[in-house]
Amino acid sequence: MRTRKIRLALGALASIAAGAATAQTPLTYSSNGSNVTLYGDVDYYLNYMKSSSGSRSISLQDGAILRTRWGLRGDKNLGDGYTGKFNLEQGLNDTTGAAADTTRMFDRQLWAGLATPAGEFRVGRQNTAIFYRGGYIDFTARTLGSVVNAFGVPSRYDSDLAYLSPRLAGFMFETHYSLQGSAVNHTTNQGVYQAALDYEVGPFRAGYAGIAGKEPNGAVVARNVNYSNWYANYNYGAGKVYLVQIRTNNNGTTAGAPAGTLNNGGSPLSNVGNSLVAGTDTGANTYYNISQVSADYQLDPKVRIGALYGRIRDSSGTGKNANGWALGSFWDIFRDTTLYVIADELKNDPNAGFRPSGSAGLTKTFTDPADVNGQRIRGAHIGFVYKF
Repeated sequence: MRTRKIRLALGALASIAAGAATAQTPLTYSSNGSNVTLYGDVDYYLNYMKSSSGSRSISLQDGAILRTRWGLRGDKNLGDGYTGKFNLEQGLNDTTGAAADTTRMFDRQLWAGLATPAGEFRVGRQNTAIFYRGGYIDFTARTLGSVVNAFGVPSRYDSDLAYLSPRLAGFMFETHYSLQGSAVNHTTNQGVYQAALDYEVGPFRAGYAGIAGKEPNGAVVARNVNYSNWYANYNYGAGKVYLVQIRTNNNGTTAGAPAGTLNNGGSPLSNVGNSLVAGTDTGANTYYNISQVSADYQLDPKVRIGALYGRIRDSSGTGKNANGWALGSFWDIFRDTTLYVIADELKNDPNAGFRPSGSAGLTKTFTDPADVNGQRIRGAHIGFVYKF
């Protein structure tokens, strides 16, 4: 019965992918120097996971590589080297038809900007500098299978003021400041700060992207929450080699799970801007070093394979360590349609409780601490992503 279900699901995925391939590329309307583009993607995958506790999970999921979404982006040439820009984007759960975040109309992005000869200025809900650099981190673009992604990545914040410099002598600088914690009471002294520096020359790229959230005055846990990301990659012609090192204390416990608490999974600083540092999550006292090496290889113009290995090391002595690996293959079967197959493993030490995650968090995953804490979780995933 289990085999039959898997075959039926694989057949459905293939049929959907074939149908998606007949759709059109992004629709752009242009008039008098203005351009508006409707775009998006659909990402379905069949997800199989097995915990060393003996529990298993088979489910249809959304967003292994790209969270399913639709969006509008536009620009208008204002003359003299100036361009007005905007971007609004809504995430969707394509297994249910629901909005990814039912409290927002545009949960992923909604910003306006001005591109100038001196750089680009933006204001609104924006992706973080760390999020934008996912493609520089590993062969998965830091999505399903990535050990870094299992930890949780700061993705976007409200009321964000940003500046992106032009690239000069190979260098590009970016900075953000989110005012979302300052609207009601300035005495809390909260905010979210970001800075990034990227250097690219020939086949080599290296850089840093960091984020910091300030705890309120008088917090019980009086610690800033930081996420510092150093990366490098090298294009050797037939593929890339990637290295990444992260230092962060943005991880805590996940309360409310059946029969107890997951040892990891919370975020003292929300990764999607739902809340700032409350100063009550003792997880902020635990610092982690995350190291990962990855490489990919282009078998032919349409097929790419890759592998990675990563380690999460608790440097505060509480034993919340984990390590993992992933193998993946990506096949551009049609224009704008990619089929992917990923196998991965995440092994938790006795005090750790990390779980795999895609571009979108898994809606059906292990929630019982007995299936996560100290367990090894293996997965096999097959799906497709179609971009329009």
